[in-house]
Amino acid sequence: MTNIAGLPPEAGDLDAKTAEEVVRLIEAEEGVQNRFTGWLGVTGTAVALAMSLFHLWAAWDIVPTTTLRFVHVTFALVLSFFLFPVARRYRDRFMAWDAVLIAASLYVLWYLIDGGDDLLDRYVFPEPMDIVVGWMLIGLVLEATRRTTGWIMPFVAGCFMLYAFFGDHLPAPWTHRGYDAERLIPHLTTTLDGIFGTAVDVSATLIILFTIYGAILSATGAGKFFVDFSFAATGGNAASAGRTVVLSSFLLGGPSGSGVATTVTIGTVAWPMMKRVGYRPDDAGGLLAAGGLGAIISPPVLGAAAFLIAEYLKIGYLDVLKMAAIPTILYYSSLLFMVELDQRRLNVAGLGNIKVPVAPLRELFAKGWFHFSSLIAIIFFMVIGYSSTMSVLYAMGVAIVLSFLSKEGALWPRRLVKALADGAIQAVGIAATCAAAGIIVGCITLTGLGLKFSDIAIQAAGGSLLITALYTALIVWVVGLAVPVTASYIICAVVAAPALMKLGVPDYAAHMFVFYYAVLSEVSPPTALSPFAAAAITGAGPYRTTLMAWKYTLPAFILPFVFVTDPEGVALLLSFLPGMGWGDVAWQFLLAASGLAALAAACQGMAWRPLAAWERAGFTLAGLMLVFPALLESMFSGLLPAPHLLGFVLLAGLILLNFRTRTRAA
Repeated sequence: MTNIAGLPPEAGDLDAKTAEEVVRLIEAEEGVQNRFTGWLGVTGTAVALAMSLFHLWAAWDIVPTTTLRFVHVTFALVLSFFLFPVARRYRDRFMAWDAVLIAASLYVLWYLIDGGDDLLDRYVFPEPMDIVVGWMLIGLVLEATRRTTGWIMPFVAGCFMLYAFFGDHLPAPWTHRGYDAERLIPHLTTTLDGIFGTAVDVSATLIILFTIYGAILSATGAGKFFVDFSFAATGGNAASAGRTVVLSSFLLGGPSGSGVATTVTIGTVAWPMMKRVGYRPDDAGGLLAAGGLGAIISPPVLGAAAFLIAEYLKIGYLDVLKMAAIPTILYYSSLLFMVELDQRRLNVAGLGNIKVPVAPLRELFAKGWFHFSSLIAIIFFMVIGYSSTMSVLYAMGVAIVLSFLSKEGALWPRRLVKALADGAIQAVGIAATCAAAGIIVGCITLTGLGLKFSDIAIQAAGGSLLITALYTALIVWVVGLAVPVTASYIICAVVAAPALMKLGVPDYAAHMFVFYYAVLSEVSPPTALSPFAAAAITGAGPYRTTLMAWKYTLPAFILPFVFVTDPEGVALLLSFLPGMGWGDVAWQFLLAASGLAALAAACQGMAWRPLAAWERAGFTLAGLMLVFPALLESMFSGLLPAPHLLGFVLLAGLILLNFRTRTRAA
């Protein structure tokens, strides 16, 4: 047994072949990384530490906006070229071209800072050297993004640049005036509308701070504690295997915000237990991937795209956490419905009484109770009035101080330095992605593609909100198949969300809709990294595991439509339209939870006993009537009055029938 470098430190032990496959999948998302030793290792750690310390200082003190963004991107470029090889065969070797690219990155930084306000003022009439340096910066950003996330994102950015250059040769409605290098390159490289736009601003001010915070928590042993605590809290029988995955994915995913890391960490520990109590490999992998997906939509960290929601909507991050609270509860509630039905299936198979050993809960809690502070510290500081930036800074301080309550997790200087460096390294890929996404957004804003696309989508949908929402979901999903979640959200927030807003959907609901469908790329091939990682652990087929993950993540697929198709559905985001109150929140929650329970039974084919085909159809119909009452009522123009009441009656009848016939079926 071995633990291969590159796995999360809490992931436990895997056999060498499985561990190598998991590392390969993680690298598909985070890039192939050098593992330098000696003076190269010290140099990499020093640069990463410098990046962390600079951003911690910038969070505490005032740094000019342009300087902060310039330095942030430059750190990301330098670490990308130092830590990520140009190709896998050059891994763990520092090549001459890497030194040239690092030098070019530092030269671009000097040129931008030395140019100052004069450089920004002359972007409409740039000097020849401005164009040269601009092309250098674009090339460096695209190469850094390719090294850290793969070739697809740079390819997409290049296509948008070609559209900006040659759009005047396209037919209507896609045509525009066309832009030459003197107009496009300065727009992308010296203004705050391109590479150094909103996405990089959020990466430099919030995302990197949260990645540092996550690295600190990992170094204190919080991740391992949450997994162990979940096992102890849920017992050691067949039902507890699935419950453990759900609870640990919430506890571990909330502070981490990483889907693949959460899947791997939980899977390496939970799969032997799940296998022993009767879970099939594909079912177990699907549940593990669904738990990993929950990490990206769970407060207090969510995924990196959530910070961009706050910036685009000009609201506080606490407001984003508030909007995500009930959907997160509903998501994990649906997973629990699925798990309970799994237990009934295992009972039918005669495996429900199998026990597995677990650690004493009281002993675990006594050792690591302070780790729970990570779930509430950031929210607590924001609630009492601190900004998101200061809240995460203070939360880091709390985590560091409390780490000394554990001998194993105490952050003495050497371990703290490593945690700070790891936090910066984890932010490199996100920073590169945000910079490349800035190229795309800059092309969209300059050419007016966002407005054009909104009109085209609405016309294609015939003005129907439902059809427009379906088109939007499909577009976000397709974009998410090719690029990371953060980039998918950035692109579609500019291109697709305005179409929904034009049809009267509140801006926050439209952006949350786009966010959730961008997240679904985590469980959608060909970039379904969480299911593929889970399949590597369980030994199941990756695409079969992906289908099972879709089953478990059902609420993440359908719940966002409630935000945009039902005027009262925004209550699930804790946002109140005139005349709405907490009673509406409770009612919408009851409808959604009941509907998701019915859909869970239909997906699993199980209630108190296995369901016949017609019963599954009935549970599906009841679930849809409960989740989408307003939509169904409008679609059938009054022919289906009070769908939610009909849904409750149908669901109650099916449950009663299933309960009364359970003994005969057994």
